[in-house]
Amino acid sequence: MNLPALAVFLKSRRDRVRPADVGLPTGPRRRVPGLRREEVAQLAGLSADYYTELERGRGAQPSAQTLAALARALRLNGDERDHLFLLADRPTPPAAHGTTAHVQPALLGLLDRLTTTPAQVITDLHEVLVQNPLAVALVGRPPAVSGPAASFVHRWFTDPAARRLYPPEDHAHHSRVFVADLQAVAARRGRDPAVSRMVTALRRHSEEFAALWDTHDVALRRTDHKRIVHPVLGVIELDCHNLFSEDGRQRLLWFTAPPGTRGAARLEMLSVIGTQDMTADTHAIGGDTGTNADRRAGGTVAVNE
Repeated sequence: MNLPALAVFLKSRRDRVRPADVGLPTGPRRRVPGLRREEVAQLAGLSADYYTELERGRGAQPSAQTLAALARALRLNGDERDHLFLLADRPTPPAAHGTTAHVQPALLGLLDRLTTTPAQVITDLHEVLVQNPLAVALVGRPPAVSGPAASFVHRWFTDPAARRLYPPEDHAHHSRVFVADLQAVAARRGRDPAVSRMVTALRRHSEEFAALWDTHDVALRRTDHKRIVHPVLGVIELDCHNLFSEDGRQRLLWFTAPPGTRGAARLEMLSVIGTQDMTADTHAIGGDTGTNADRRAGGTVAVNE
């Protein structure tokens, strides 16, 4: 790993990003042309101390998840993202697969502007890539896992804790929607090994999934009405919308409620409550609410849906 070169590259990219580019306020007292170190750390879900060590050319080798988070925070393009991984001596991940996928710039730009409503970017296999703070406050942080368990759909059918996010009477509906959506994704991806492995594993571990899969119902999840169980505010009724990337591999997902409704009022309360420290007993889908070892002081991280 080339720590000195990594440090220089990180600082050069940080100096280039303006606060307004990432939804941060601009003030008269700023002494740096771009972002502050603590702002990059916050955007990437890292501790300020850990990120500072990286910029000083010290510290442990960052994980692939941390590098992906830094690439998003610093708004790196595809070539820059690959260069970051090479400097850290990590294999360059595929552009559109898994939790380290590079978020497509158009979706990330829109997410930056959604500051008053919960929103996140996910893959077509429901692996969370990035979120805004209100999304964390609404549905909590995901477990720090990789592989099939990174998919919320996989956890929905294999881990009972995943279902705490929705009232029990809504579970059957969400199961049908998840499977129909996965059918559409499997058809579009063709003989994709990641999809094949997921479907095989779910058929083996979940009779409910196997039965629904055999119905061959197909429907991409574009919009839905959801009731989300929040640990402080109770059940919040919201509309969930999806905007698909051009290749269909990523989605911007956001939650709204009609003005004047109880859901809208609770969204306003959510912005006041924030994330606080509610991850111990809430939507820690899959059980482990923590982040990986690199995210020591926790800022905004990926979330469940």
